[in-house]
Amino acid sequence: MENVQLTDREFGLFQRLIYRLAGISMGDNKKVLMVGRLGKRLRHYGLSSFGDYYRMLSSGEHPDELQMMVDLLTTNETYFFREPAHFDFLAKFAAKRRGSNFRVWSGACSSGEEPYTIAMVLAETLGLSAPWEIVASDISLTILDRARTGLFPMERGSGISEALLKKYCLKGVREQAGNFMVTPRLSERITFRQLNLIDLDGRGLGEFDVIFLRNVMIYFDNDTKRKVVRNMLPHLRRDGVFIIGHSETLNGLTDDLVAMRPTLYCYSEFKQ
Repeated sequence: MENVQLTDREFGLFQRLIYRLAGISMGDNKKVLMVGRLGKRLRHYGLSSFGDYYRMLSSGEHPDELQMMVDLLTTNETYFFREPAHFDFLAKFAAKRRGSNFRVWSGACSSGEEPYTIAMVLAETLGLSAPWEIVASDISLTILDRARTGLFPMERGSGISEALLKKYCLKGVREQAGNFMVTPRLSERITFRQLNLIDLDGRGLGEFDVIFLRNVMIYFDNDTKRKVVRNMLPHLRRDGVFIIGHSETLNGLTDDLVAMRPTLYCYSEFKQ
């Protein structure tokens, strides 16, 4: 069972499978990552090859394991207050809409650092008595379950200021020593939902003042990027803002949005 090799043919099968399910294009340089993340599932089932694991997934008899495979291959690194200029913009933008029901969608929330950061910003800007809410979505059920807890190792809070840590985070004691938890008065403002952005069921989502879709499109090819943006745009208010990562662009992906500045997009009539 040790050092099971992933053949090029098997790698191609998994590349096509994760693309079909999640829209993610895994380049040839991701072969080692795939072995590392899926190898543990072979050991779990006592399988002797990745081909056997692929056949098990393709049989249709193990939907939970198929979700597990998606979870393992789609979980990405994130951290609190990543790309801080975006949160400076969010605070100023939200302040202008004080008094209205301000809504934000964190479209690929991973383990929750982004939506909890958004919650801290809105709590500071609008206050906890104001009408604001956050929807946080991801394709991975496992990562969403982790995000819902609001529980993080202390080192994950390095991007949070001391003042915000004291105000919105609870230090773990006894069995939770070494961790902190985001206070329930923030976490109750966040609704976590499993959503697949390439096959989006947007029922009940409504419209948002701000949509964050940061550092996820780098994993998509252009056709998938266009599909994802097209699926999400009906949920952006006409005077709303769509925020992407600094290594991403919407140029050539949609004619509906224009750049306000790098990484910030809006409908053309709102820019005017």
